[in-house]
Amino acid sequence: MNGFVVSSDPSRLDLALIHRFLSEETRWARGIPRATVERSIAHSLCFGAYCVADGAQLGFARIVSDRATFAWLADVFVLPEQRGRGIAVALLQAADAHPELQGLRRRLLATSTAAPLYARHGWVPLAAPEIYMERSDPEVYQRAASPIPTGDKS
Repeated sequence: MNGFVVSSDPSRLDLALIHRFLSEETRWARGIPRATVERSIAHSLCFGAYCVADGAQLGFARIVSDRATFAWLADVFVLPEQRGRGIAVALLQAADAHPELQGLRRRLLATSTAAPLYARHGWVPLAAPEIYMERSDPEVYQRAASPIPTGDKS
C-alpha cells in the first residue's frame, strides 16, 4: 500500500507526534493539552498510518462511537510531507471497514478544509442542519492548565 500500513492497534500510536500535530498544526485543536489528547485516544477507536520500512507514524484518525448506532470521525491528519500518497483515504477506508463500526445508523464529522476529500468517499452535507445543535467552548484548552476534576471529594 504505497509503503505504508494502517492499524487500529493502540500500542503503535505515537502519542508525542499526535499531540504535537494536533496542538501546533491544526485549527481545531490548537493548544490542546497532552493529557486531553491521551484521554481522547483512550476513549476512542484510533487508526494510525505507519511507514512499512521503519514503523514511523504518518497519519491518524479517531472515531468516537457507541459502536452500535453512532460514530464521530475526528482528528484526521496526515503529516504534510506524506500527503498525496493516499494515506487519508486508507485511514477512512480502515475506519469504514472496522468490524466494530458496522451497522451504524449515523456517522458525522466536521471539516473546514477537506470537504472535497470526504465527499469523494460518500460523505454529504447534513440533510437537516437546522435540527443539529451544539455547545461550544473555544477557550477550553486555555483553561485546561488547571487539573480536571475527577469526582467529588467531599
